[in-house]
Parts: sequence; C-alpha cells; structure tokens
Amino acid sequence: MNYDVKNIDLAPSGKKRIQWADNDMPVLKQVRARFGKEKPLKGLNMSACLHVTAETANLMRTLKAGGADVVLCASNPLSTQDDVAASLVSDFNIPVFAIKGESKEVFFKHINEAVNHQPNVTMDDGADLITTIHKKYPQLCKEIIGSMEETTTGVIRLRAMARDGALKIPVVAVNDAKTKNMFDNRYGTGQSTLDGIIRATDMLIAGKTVVVAGYGWCGRGFSMRARGLGAKIVITEVDPIKSLEAAMDGFEVLPMIEAAKIGDLFCTLTGDINVIDKHHLEAMKDGVVVCNSGHFDCEINIKALQKMAVDVKRNVRNFVDEYIIKSGKNRYKRIYLLAEGGLLICRRRKAIRHRLWI
Repeated sequence: MNYDVKNIDLAPSGKKRIQWADNDMPVLKQVRARFGKEKPLKGLNMSACLHVTAETANLMRTLKAGGADVVLCASNPLSTQDDVAASLVSDFNIPVFAIKGESKEVFFKHINEAVNHQPNVTMDDGADLITTIHKKYPQLCKEIIGSMEETTTGVIRLRAMARDGALKIPVVAVNDAKTKNMFDNRYGTGQSTLDGIIRATDMLIAGKTVVVAGYGWCGRGFSMRARGLGAKIVITEVDPIKSLEAAMDGFEVLPMIEAAKIGDLFCTLTGDINVIDKHHLEAMKDGVVVCNSGHFDCEINIKALQKMAVDVKRNVRNFVDEYIIKSGKNRYKRIYLLAEGGLLICRRRKAIRHRLWI
C-alpha cells in the first residue's frame, strides 16, 4: 500500500485517539454498522482532502465499511495528527498522505496522490482537491460522479467557479446543512478556536478585549464562548443586518480600524481576504495576538506584516511568531501571529458534526 506519514510506529497512540473519538460519534457508528452490512459504496473510489484527525479517521472507517476504496490527504498541514495518520495506515489499511507541518510542495504532492487514485467521488475541506482536478486533470471530471465541500471558504470558491461556468462536477455544499452551520460552525468552531488560542498562548481570556471579525455562525459561536470566559467582545461586520444582530446580542460593534486600537486578541472568521490589513496592524497596540479561524491564511495580510517587520519573525512558542514593527519615532511594538495566519481549529468541531449529521 502506498502512503506517506511521519512515522508508522506512532500507530498505537493514534488508534487510542480514534477509538476515544468514536465514543463521541454515535450517529456515525450506527451508519458504519449499517454500511458494513449493505455495502452501498461498493466499487467506488473516493478521495478525501480533509483535516487528518481522529474524527476524520472514523469517517474514513465508515466509508471503507460501506465498500469504498478510500484515500485521504490533508486539507491543512497544521491540523494533521501524525499518530492518527499512522494508525489509519497500519490498523485500518487506509492510504494516507499527510504529515503535520508539511511544506507547500509536499502538501500539493499529497493532493496529487489523492488525484492519482482516480476518484469517482471526492470530499473536500477548502476545495483544494477539486480545484486541482479542474486545473491540472480536467480529463478526470467526466469520471467523477460528484463531490462534497464541507467548509464556508470552499463553498465560496466553488460557487465562484459555478458562476463563471468553470465548475464541471456536481458538488453537495455540506456547509449549507443546518447540522453543519448551526452546530458545527457555531459550537464546534467556537470551542475549538478558543481551545487553539489557549493551547498556543496560555492566555487568560477573562478581562481581555477580544475583537471578532465576522458575525456569521462561526463568529457567533466564538463570541459566545469568549464572552463566557469573561472577555469583552467587539464585533466587526460588513453586513448591516448581522451587525445589528450582534448589537442586539449585547456586543459592541465597531469598524475594524476603531477596534484595532483597543483589542488585545483578534480573530478573523469571515472567509474573506485582508480583513486585517496593513492600516489595522499599524493601529494595534503592543503585544496583541492575531489569529484566523477561516480556512485559508488570506484573512490577515501577512505579506504586509512581514514587510512592516523591522527584523525577521521570531518563533516564541509552538505556533506563535513574534513580529516587531515600528510604532512612531524610535518606538516599536510586538504583534504575535498564531499558526502563521492559517486555520487555528482542528479537532472538536468534527466530532460535533458526525455526532449530529445523518
């Protein structure tokens, strides 16, 4: 079996993780039992580009139980659990191409491995697999029955392709399912994002001014959780109805340029680009923490931050980079960027989805 994981000897701890996560996914467990008897996916090649975590592992087990020939690659190199990847290969005979922290070159090499599987069905988290097929392997489109996209950013990309007439494969927008956006986005992303911030920084949330960019389901969930931990919440939102909703929910609503002056922690959850831009970074105070919970690293203008820095970034903790920028004459300030501006969440949200979604 062809695969590429960090260390196959990590499999025993990965199996424990997978089994533990399975306890919190009773609906998927029932589906897997039914699939094992009925084999509805027999004869299908399925390629999945998803977060390689214990929860995703149980989804892969379920698809295989249904008769599918499955291959998994990572949709985000920073969320891969290397022991889970090893266990999928060693214990469940599922080919995996994923290594935590893999380079961009290796990331796309792994996506190409998923394409080489000649899939009839694809599953995506961010639309990297399906866009790669369209750009580099358009001849495969006619062999693909359909695809599934599970995140807001990926759906935005694919709808743009559909408007331009470029989308050649039917896609189910899983993100539009109520059990996805109302529960996974709100409760899963809300908790997982805060979990990621606290794990990365050891920050005490109580008393902090937390600026939340975007008041969609993810922004709502994150705001609720941060307020529950004692933070003062400031919402920035371009949609006037959502802005009004945030105000009626008891949150302060400001333009980002005003919020930038007072925030201690900034989190983007929009799916848009440059939500935090150069002039926002310039307005921030010393020592702020900036992070993103959208799928791609485009919500924070990282290139602008890099150009503003007076020296090379300094890694001060795992997933925490310090940028020092000028703040007036002979004055400097520090900005801490988490996870290189990439998606901060990885685990709990998946369990919520498979627990609720039939």
